Amino acid sequence: MGHEIATLDLPPALLWPLVVVLGLCLGSFLNVVITRVPVMLMQGWRAEAREALELETEDTPRFNLLTPASQCPACGNPIAWHDNVPVIGYLKRRGRCAQCGTRISPQYPLVEVAGAALTVAVVAIHGPNLASLFLIGACLTLLALAVIDFRTQLLPDMMTLPLLWAGLLYQLLFQPLMLHSAVIGAMAGYLVLWSFYWLFKLVTGKEGMGYGDFKLLAALGAWLGWQQLPLLLLLSAGVGALVGIAIQLALPRLRGAPMPFGPYLAMAGWIALLAGAPLIAWYQGLLI
Repeated sequence: MGHEIATLDLPPALLWPLVVVLGLCLGSFLNVVITRVPVMLMQGWRAEAREALELETEDTPRFNLLTPASQCPACGNPIAWHDNVPVIGYLKRRGRCAQCGTRISPQYPLVEVAGAALTVAVVAIHGPNLASLFLIGACLTLLALAVIDFRTQLLPDMMTLPLLWAGLLYQLLFQPLMLHSAVIGAMAGYLVLWSFYWLFKLVTGKEGMGYGDFKLLAALGAWLGWQQLPLLLLLSAGVGALVGIAIQLALPRLRGAPMPFGPYLAMAGWIALLAGAPLIAWYQGLLI
């Protein structure tokens, strides 16, 4: 994986509990991102529209990733710190608000567990080093983007573009010989889906995907290089087909409904980032 700047040398009995706790806490923060970023985007768009129409500015309460404190989405009551402990707080309250008893979405513990699983997988495969922190950040950003896209069909620029720049920085720091491949991967990743979008629109008159998908594939191209773009598209299409068929068989009411492509790109990105050299060797063997 290239040279490593720093390695955390801890006994396994201490390392793995720390990694799990770190993943759970990061997953808990991802829930804040997943819930609040779409609202922040809508507020920003509304403010821009009012400014363009020369309407009076709305006096809205401050709302960002830090303010207000965690609260029940139904009754608005603050959530106590001990109910905010990842997974444990949800299980303790049996998935309900302590104040009003409203059921809380299982998304919260599922994202926390997924965050821990991805963190453990990165450290197990790539080791406890600085490079792994970058990879953990990439995998967790993909997780947040996948859930946001699944819920709202949005892939926010405030997340996809930093993911792209972080991929280029990762190559510069840890795999400088891959930097040119990463730059080409970012450009080609955007261009491939941009071309597919316009071809599909010209043929059918419909939009097959959003611009956020272009930027997400560009970001993955920066992390993985242009050589893995065909593999990413193959994996995302395959996973998307399997999941789409399963969802429509289990939930017939969703047949014909638009399905976001971002979650499948994210899954393909996880596979490529985590599988590492064996996957690349297998893929190159197929090409040869």
